[in-house]
Parts: sequence; structure tokens; C-alpha cells
Amino acid sequence: MAQIEEFLGTGRRKTAVARVRLAEGSGKVTVNGRDVENYFTVENQRTIAVQPLETVEMNEKADVRVRVAGGGIAGQAGAVRLGIARALEKYNGELRQQLKDAGHLSRDPRKKERKKPGQPGARKRFQYSKR
Repeated sequence: MAQIEEFLGTGRRKTAVARVRLAEGSGKVTVNGRDVENYFTVENQRTIAVQPLETVEMNEKADVRVRVAGGGIAGQAGAVRLGIARALEKYNGELRQQLKDAGHLSRDPRKKERKKPGQPGARKRFQYSKR
């Protein structure tokens, strides 16, 4: 049996982690065993998730399998996007500049800020009473 060469990429956003496997194929994208259209029901998030493929015009040339866990649907879409971009870079190093210019290779560092002691949230303070 012929071994299919797969390229791996890991993407993270907020608390979501996506493990991406990219192989040459017909353009099928599956997330957690489901079709990308069924997993990301909101069109905007589906667009975000497959953006790197469209940037390098490979939506019909590569099969992508993704395992994503943690976070919400928006964080997961961002994690899938970074994972696909990193896998594409491993597949063909010449795509790096294209992906970099489009901003697909930069990790979004924003996370939820921790709650501080002595206040109800990260920034919110308890109500001040003068008397």
C-alpha cells in the first residue's frame, strides 16, 4: 500500500487547539470527522477557517483533516486557520511569503484576562460606598 505523505500543523487561539493534517487530494476539509460546512455552521467562521487555502489557491488540491478541541466556535475557527497555514508552509516553503503577507502565520495572543482578588472580575471593581 502506498504511503500518503501528510503535513502536520498546530494552531491555537484563546483556549482552542487544532491539530491539522494536510495531504494532496480533491479539496475535502473535515473537522472532527464532520464536513467543514456541518461543523462551522456560521458562514463567517467557515470562511475564516479555510482562508489560508484560498490565499494560496489550493482549495481544490489539498485534503485537510482537523481535530480541534477547547474554546468556543470562533476560537476554534481561528485555531484551524493557523493550523492549516502552518501545514501549508511545511508542504511548500515557497508559500510562506504569501501566507505571511496575508497574516495567516501570526498567532493571535489575545486571551481572557484572569480575575483578580478583591474585585468581581478582571477589571471591574466592587461598588464604592462613601458613607
